[in-house]
Amino acid sequence: MDKRYEAFCLVDKNFYETPQRWSAAEKESRRREALLDTARRSVPAGWSSGRSGDWLQITPDAGTLPRQGWKIHASACLDNADTVAAKIWDYCVPRGIAFKFVPSRNLLYLRNSKYAGRDSSGKFATIYPAGEEQLHTVLTELGHALAGEPGPYILTDLRWQGGPLFVRYGAFARRLCDDGSGNLVPAIENADGELVPDLRAPTFSVPPWVPLPEFLKPQLDARNATTTSDLPYRIERALHFSNGGGVYTGTDTRTGERVVLKEARPYAGLAADGVDAISRLEREKGALERLAGLPVVPGVRDWFALGDHQFLVMDHLPGRTLNSFFAERHPLISETPDPAALASYTRWALDMHRAVEEAVAALHERDVVFNDLHMFNIMVAPDEKSVALLDFESASYPGNETRQIVAHPGYLAPAGRIGKEVDRYALACLRLSLFLPLTTLLAIDRGKAAHLAGLAAAQFPDVPREFLDEAVAEIEGRDVRPAGARPAGKQRSAADGPAPVEPGDWPRSRDAMVRAILASATPERDDRLFPGDIAQFSEGGGLGLAHGAAGVLYALAETGAERFPEGEQWLLRQAAEPPRATPVGLYDGLLGVAWTLDRLGHTDRALDLAERLPEGSWRHLPEELFGGLAGIGLVLDHLAGTTGDSSLRARALSAAELAAARITRGGSSGRAGLLHGAAGPALLMVRLYERTGDTALLDLAATALRQDLARCVADRHGTLLVDEKTRRMPYVGEGSVGIGMVIDDFLAHRADEELAAARDAILPAARSRFYAQPGLFRGRAGMILHLSRTTAPGATPGHLDAQIADLAWYTLPYGGGLAFPGDQMMRLSMDLATGTAGCLLALGAARRPGTVRLPFLPPPAAPEPPSRHEGEQVNIPVTS
Repeated sequence: MDKRYEAFCLVDKNFYETPQRWSAAEKESRRREALLDTARRSVPAGWSSGRSGDWLQITPDAGTLPRQGWKIHASACLDNADTVAAKIWDYCVPRGIAFKFVPSRNLLYLRNSKYAGRDSSGKFATIYPAGEEQLHTVLTELGHALAGEPGPYILTDLRWQGGPLFVRYGAFARRLCDDGSGNLVPAIENADGELVPDLRAPTFSVPPWVPLPEFLKPQLDARNATTTSDLPYRIERALHFSNGGGVYTGTDTRTGERVVLKEARPYAGLAADGVDAISRLEREKGALERLAGLPVVPGVRDWFALGDHQFLVMDHLPGRTLNSFFAERHPLISETPDPAALASYTRWALDMHRAVEEAVAALHERDVVFNDLHMFNIMVAPDEKSVALLDFESASYPGNETRQIVAHPGYLAPAGRIGKEVDRYALACLRLSLFLPLTTLLAIDRGKAAHLAGLAAAQFPDVPREFLDEAVAEIEGRDVRPAGARPAGKQRSAADGPAPVEPGDWPRSRDAMVRAILASATPERDDRLFPGDIAQFSEGGGLGLAHGAAGVLYALAETGAERFPEGEQWLLRQAAEPPRATPVGLYDGLLGVAWTLDRLGHTDRALDLAERLPEGSWRHLPEELFGGLAGIGLVLDHLAGTTGDSSLRARALSAAELAAARITRGGSSGRAGLLHGAAGPALLMVRLYERTGDTALLDLAATALRQDLARCVADRHGTLLVDEKTRRMPYVGEGSVGIGMVIDDFLAHRADEELAAARDAILPAARSRFYAQPGLFRGRAGMILHLSRTTAPGATPGHLDAQIADLAWYTLPYGGGLAFPGDQMMRLSMDLATGTAGCLLALGAARRPGTVRLPFLPPPAAPEPPSRHEGEQVNIPVTS
């Protein structure tokens, strides 16, 4: 689970929403309650203030800052943030020093919360001194003024004299570069004047060409003096990191026994109740001591401080977490589950749940409520018969009572459940998720429980019906036990779930999805038109094809839905003055917007947008399709064909030449797949071949496809998947199916036994019974799109129909229509990459074959003989 998403679930119950935005009814009251007094100050004459993301920037109008250098960060807690801000303001303004700070306690809480990014942890204010001399002066003088003020340790920085000030060398101005994996990241100049990544790892480091100032050397010596060398434990491996600290395995050097060490940082890792990591670790120690002697919990061995960090040492429990068994045991991972495998898994899952129930009962007998039960916190012993529970920092017990404050969203109890009811709710969710791990949908709509139970019963016929019925009753707050235990609600079967429009019922399903999409539209907002993935809250993310308005409007138009003029006007208006740092690529930026505007008939505006992008703005980009050269080349070549503009054609070929040069060198990203791998440049070469007839382009496409296939491995069934070392990916965006789509297009022009065999080995990846998400780029909708267009001999209409039917697993009602959840399944999404628009496009491709397509991916078929564009010279390097 990607912990970044939790902060985007705080504001809206249906959609991911930026934490900076509150509902209209709450906005003013929250602003008044949470905005710091210092943030309400008016800047003096000659100064400017303005919001940028989480920050309030205070800048003198006169003078300019260097583009990079040594900067100062200040940390603060919720209760002293305004004091720290006031002292910084009072120091910096009279001296003309630019600074910024987090203007509200709500935003500061999010920065210091348990699952906030460790690279930004603790950073409450940033001060920009104009050189090393001023750096030393500010540290000395402001450090004295702030002495004694508490705050979290800033992991990326070097601490100044034990106070709340920290320093690091980095960027002052926003500049970007490729990090070597196709991602644009903040950049600084090296000694040769080249842009390199501004590394922000959660440990202090200095760029190799930058000398450490003499006055910082004692601080570095003090930092390096705190080590684990004097501990009676040898730390061997980190199991997990959060903003609150780490979890490590090690060995007790006195006995040779394996142990687990859990670390907590002061003032950091805040939970919903504001409690920091050390307080929660103390709670965990107290719970484990109360449970001492039970075989279902680890024993406490030690409790010590190292620096200002606290450590709890526990017994090491052999085995693996329950979640880790899915990839190897769950029978729905395969295309055609064997009935014997289904029965065997059912027996195993029922045994596991019984063991977990017994473990929770043992806790309850000692008046301990676990409060955080989910698959990652359940350790299965090597014999796969017994279990133990891990991570008691949220536990509640007499003398340390607490409500549920940290929990997996797929097991989070409703607000009205308290005490042991919280654990019973989680046990009910576990009953469902052992068979269909989709219970994060309950965070959106608890009414989905009956539908999930019905699906589980259909997929696993040996599961006892009452096992599922009881789970649904618990989740919905009803009772299926005999009368007398407590008042019983209305009885219903677990199979009697909601009956939305079936995805395959086209065009009724199209109309239902369109209703939901339009009901979600917010044309009054400037940052986004349709709710989608959290990526839309990055620079310009609300505009593009993947996560923004362009992708949704494109899907509506492709599938024959009625035009949405207000939405088109929104896109035209925003594209006229896009946010300053909006990317330029096909799926992440402005050329994807231009492509969409042209498809919607706004060709003049599309050309205006494309012509405003100088070649220098994209030559440094990776060769990928998503945000790089392949997508840029495809859009520019398309617009040149629409208009006959030779300058656009020349720029398209320039992008293709750059991409080809990188492919001949083996590629630069190290990733595979349609969006970020070599399959994207291969698609560009195939499309250019279709227009020019230059067979050298097919040679390049074959080279690129083989590079991606070299990053694939076969699973135990022989299915080719992209190997990302920690996981194997089948999907359209970053998996093998996207590679298979481009192979289909290549084989329409040239026979190749090796590529044809790979295409056939990829096909089963699109026929699995289970996918964790519905989305187009990383879910079942992408498999529907592939099966609707592939020429692989093993693809049948039955395979396509099965995937369309199973898309109903994820459906939820919204706005009188049909909607789908986005990535992480905690909120609905309407975007193309992760949500409802992508499902709409995939179903349209299946039900309207030949007329609906992903950009530049029409159904593969033998085209008319290509002919070179008159007067055009193609000079793209080809590998030998």
